[in-house]
Formats: sequence, C-alpha cells, structure tokens
Amino acid sequence: MHKATSTMVRVPKLTRAVLAQAARNPLAFIAERWTPETRTVRRAALTALVMSCVIVVTGGAVRLTGSGLGCPTWPKCTADSLTTTSEMGLHGYIEFGNRLLAYVLCAAVGWAIIAARSQKPARRSLTLLGWTQFWLVMGNAVLGGIVVLVGLNPYTVAAHFLLSTALITVATVMWARTRDGEGDAEPRPLVGQAVRQLVWCLVVASGLLVAVGTVVTGSGPHAGDSSDVPRMDIGAIGLDWEGVSKLHAVLAWIVVSLTFALWFVLKAVDAPKGPLNRTRDLFLILLAQGAIGYVQYFTDLPELLVGAHMLGSCLVWIAVVRVLLALRERPRSEPGIPSQADPQLSAV
Repeated sequence: MHKATSTMVRVPKLTRAVLAQAARNPLAFIAERWTPETRTVRRAALTALVMSCVIVVTGGAVRLTGSGLGCPTWPKCTADSLTTTSEMGLHGYIEFGNRLLAYVLCAAVGWAIIAARSQKPARRSLTLLGWTQFWLVMGNAVLGGIVVLVGLNPYTVAAHFLLSTALITVATVMWARTRDGEGDAEPRPLVGQAVRQLVWCLVVASGLLVAVGTVVTGSGPHAGDSSDVPRMDIGAIGLDWEGVSKLHAVLAWIVVSLTFALWFVLKAVDAPKGPLNRTRDLFLILLAQGAIGYVQYFTDLPELLVGAHMLGSCLVWIAVVRVLLALRERPRSEPGIPSQADPQLSAV
C-alpha cells in the first residue's frame, strides 16, 4: 500500500491578483465581468424606488400602530439586546421589522448601483444617482435613530418623512433616466418656457402640500406611541389642527387646479404625448388621493386610511417629478440619433 501524502496547493498568482483586485474595487471587478441589459438596469432602479415607498408606508404603520418606541433605543433595540425580545410584545416586533426593512432597501439601492456601474457604455450620471440614494438612506437611518432617542419628537418625525421624500425624488429621476433612448446629452426642452414655468409652479405647490401634510400629521392625534408624546405646537402661528388641515386641503385644490390647467395648455400647444400622459396620470392620482383625504378627515382618521394617504403622498410626488422630467429629452450622445423635440414648440 502506498503511504498517503498531503500536499499544499498553491494559489496561482493570477488568482491572487484577481482576488486582490476584487477586494480593492469590487464594483469595478463586477463591471469588468458583467454587462446588464438595459431592462435589468431599469428594473434595478424601479426596485429601489418601490422599496423607498415601502419603507415610508411601513414607517407609517409603525406610527399608526403606536409602535414608534417598540424599540426604545438605537442602534440597539434595547440597552442589552440588538434585536427585539418577547417581553416587548407586538410593538417591538413591528418596530424592529421596520428596521430590518432598511437593510432590504440598502440591498435594493446597492443592486441599482451595481447595475448602473456595470452598464456599457458606462453612464456616470446613473451611478452618481445610485450613490446619492445610498447616502440619503444612511442619513435617514441616522435620523430615524435620533427620532427614537428624542422620544418621537414630531419635528424630527417630519424631517424623517421629508428626507424620505428626497430619496424618492432621486430614485424617480434614476428610474426615468434608465428608460430606452435616454442618454446623457444636454436636455432639450419639448415645450416652451411658459409651460415649463407653469410646471415649476406645480412642483413648488406640490412641495408645499407635502410639507404642510407633515404639519397635519405632527399636530394630529396619531403620535406614534401609546405614551404621552408631544405634538407640534402650531398655536404660535394662530392655527389649530383643524386650521392646518384646511390649509392642507386648499393647497391640494391648488395642485389639482394647476394640473388641470397644465393639461389644457399642453393640449393647446399640441405637446408630445409624454408630457400629456404624465399630466393625466398625476391628475388621476390626485383625485384618488383627495378622495382618501376627505374620507379620512370626516371619519376621524382611521389608521388604515391614514396609511393609504401616506402611500398616496408618495405616488403624488413621484407623478409630479415624472411630469417635470417629461418636459425634456436627453438623447444619447452617439451621432445619428435624431432629437424628438419639435422646434415649433420652442416658441410657446
């Protein structure tokens, strides 16, 4: 019988060099070996956008179920445990589950970054949008921890939502930039300056609508925890909760009116189908959101409808951003691809 001998297998120098390269710059390593299709990049960007909305809705569920302090500290769930414990009950599971979803959001944003970085030819603007989402997620995670540490202070809760809106904005832009035919050339307007100014008025009014919505929430009855959580003091500006709710409704009607006016103007100037379709989508979403808002107001703010209204807020803002982006085209920089802009519209 031959005596068994053991031998040491040496790692080839090439393999070690590859591993070192992967460790130094994993994104470049993946990009050299993988070229995703355009639809893969678009799906990755859409996934990040969907998860950005999901985290807002689940965060609302945490507040509406009174689970905001289900994990009373941060970054741990309790002073002695990183995760929730059975003694903390359902509120602890809800709050900790929302924290876990933040990792899913990070994974979705990471996939979008990798897909954008690996696309050929490389589009640095897409990668930059992906990294912007990453840092917004990190910043909002820290802000979410501060919200817990200060006992659900309503101003920090409002800031938490507004930063999530900024994340949704960037995710929407990235998703729109991944569509077929979209490149990195200088944007070319599809409509005239007067129409663009009207759309910017719509964007500003919609931003105010979202911001005032956070005041309605911060001064309303859903504090986010069963304990005595202070609400926003809006009496200093001469308003009560009813007053700020009516202000929110007035802003909503202004946004609806501007959207309706924009649709007629676009029809009058014979604008391309893109801006018209996006404006129609926004109008329909606003009608649904308005119906939910009025029903919840007159039914004493049931939690389910408030959660639906939060989702509607995300969808309204996405639709507004899409209207803004539809006013221009960014053709690919390669020669031979004509612009779809109508020169006659530039005089409008």
